Amino acid sequence: MWVKGTMANQGPKYGFSRQVQQKIDQKYDSELEGQLVDWIMLQCSTEGPTGPQLQRPPPGKAAFHQWLKDGSVLCHLINSLNPPERRPIKRIQVSERAFTQMEQISQFLKAMTDYGLTATDLFQTVDLWEAKNLPAVQQSLMALGGKAISKDDGYFQGDPSWFPRKAVQNPREFTEEQMRQGQTIIGLQMGSNRGASQAGMTPSGLSRQIM
Repeated sequence: MWVKGTMANQGPKYGFSRQVQQKIDQKYDSELEGQLVDWIMLQCSTEGPTGPQLQRPPPGKAAFHQWLKDGSVLCHLINSLNPPERRPIKRIQVSERAFTQMEQISQFLKAMTDYGLTATDLFQTVDLWEAKNLPAVQQSLMALGGKAISKDDGYFQGDPSWFPRKAVQNPREFTEEQMRQGQTIIGLQMGSNRGASQAGMTPSGLSRQIM
């Protein structure tokens, strides 16, 4: 039976599964935990009186997991990084229902994709809800912070040195004339057969004539 306040929603792991889980748990960064909590608290405070009244969680992996598990804090976080009129998640609940919690985590992950994060930046819902891979959750939040800094749209709150900047794509558009010129340049770089002829060549199968 699952007891509120624990990170395990399944039975104990044995053998190889337990070894894998231990290796994952060893990657959890307690120092990064504190930095992420600081950022989330500051970032969500920008929503004003109508925003969440967040309570700082006690230090430790279990408390960090419980703080984020229902998805509500994460939903407020991604909303705070968007203009009020374009906030991606319209309804956020603090709920004890497993379905609602997982649904809100999924909404957060989709909103991250819409924000510009890639699939490799995202954790899986079970990584957080079942505490299967909290280091992956930390890394996703790091990527989100870096993306927010790179956007430089005024919505990021905090110290820009907290997160590494995410590269911003800068696609270039070319006119049809520029594309044609590019093809010509590439063709010339590969060589030209202009002026070539078969003069002096002996047709295949004939003996060479000696003058």
